[in-house]
Amino acid sequence: MRTGVFGGTFDPPHIAHLILAGEACYQLGLERLLWVLTPFPPHKQGRSILPLNIRLELLSAALKSEPSYELSRVDIDRPPPHYAIDTMTLLNSEYPDDELIYLIGGDSLHDLPVWYKPDQLLAVCSALGVMRRPGDQVDLPALELQIPGLAAKVHFITAPLLEISATDIRRRIVQGQPYRYYLPESVFQIIEDQGLYKE
Repeated sequence: MRTGVFGGTFDPPHIAHLILAGEACYQLGLERLLWVLTPFPPHKQGRSILPLNIRLELLSAALKSEPSYELSRVDIDRPPPHYAIDTMTLLNSEYPDDELIYLIGGDSLHDLPVWYKPDQLLAVCSALGVMRRPGDQVDLPALELQIPGLAAKVHFITAPLLEISATDIRRRIVQGQPYRYYLPESVFQIIEDQGLYKE
């Protein structure tokens, strides 16, 4: 089975996440998409993040209408740090017969040489699905010199330019601006019912 791996903080999960996921599944021929919730993102230390159990509830609500989407607990059920290489190694053990395709953004591809053990990460992935936005500048030949074998595993995904971000949604909630249609209805309802992101 061709299985995609889509990681993130999902604070909150929004429409752009689902649109990008749908494009990835279609363009890469994915039969299953594992959503990997990052409990303690190291690059977001110092920012207030909703507790894990609430983000888990929001993400579960966002995924429930799509049978090929599954919430993976691979990073939730182990202590940090959560490096991509460790996540993918564990998923390879969990799904030994699958082709695992790790989904990243164009910005992450650009930064891949400074990730933890990027060459080993490449080795445990069947492919890298790179969600490119218009205007992304990726020098694949230069990256190939730093991580040999990278170019052969990169598959670009054409994604629409969506000016929707979790940061903007949180700001809108705090400032009392409209945000309902940036989110799946189920996620919006939980945020409203629990009064999330008000502070």
